[in-house]
Amino acid sequence: MPTKPVLPATALDQLFRQAHTVHAFRPEPVSDDTLKALYDLLKWAPTAFNGQPGRYVFVKSEAAKARLLPALMAGNVPQVQSAAATVIVAQDSRFFEHLPTQFPAYDAKPLFEGNAALAESTAFRNSSLQGAYLIMAARSLGLDVGVMSGFDPAKVNAEFFPDGRWRANFLINLGVADPAGIHPRGPRLAFDEAAQIL
Repeated sequence: MPTKPVLPATALDQLFRQAHTVHAFRPEPVSDDTLKALYDLLKWAPTAFNGQPGRYVFVKSEAAKARLLPALMAGNVPQVQSAAATVIVAQDSRFFEHLPTQFPAYDAKPLFEGNAALAESTAFRNSSLQGAYLIMAARSLGLDVGVMSGFDPAKVNAEFFPDGRWRANFLINLGVADPAGIHPRGPRLAFDEAAQIL
């Protein structure tokens, strides 16, 4: 049996059961303090070797959004325009440079420094995890979320990360949902369709 208390049903509803992907937002701002609080939550979630390869660009201003819009699929433009902030969830290709501080248990840096393929797959996998943690942190702070992969990563990288160290993984819109931008919940696979207990 778990040794920690189960979260109340209202919390589980907010994080999972009643949460929806949002496609339109009300014109309500999200403060910089809220975005910092969001990061201060998600940073505690686990990553391999505590490597934390995720990097985040919170695109809030109209000028910054104008730089992002040309990289989007046409259907995603209104979502970004209405969101209080759009997060570019990126990965740091040289995340391992921080390992001596972030993971002092032993010297893990050489594992990645000399193996570009391992560094790439580790950065991608763990920055994806961190993006998911960001979604849950945002929901826990009362924000609504819309996740997007319909964009041209090469254009985002050229515009926001020209030195090549950071690379875009996916986008997350944040704000207060406009009910018109919430579609009916789609079905989910049953346990026996998606999972096994061996």
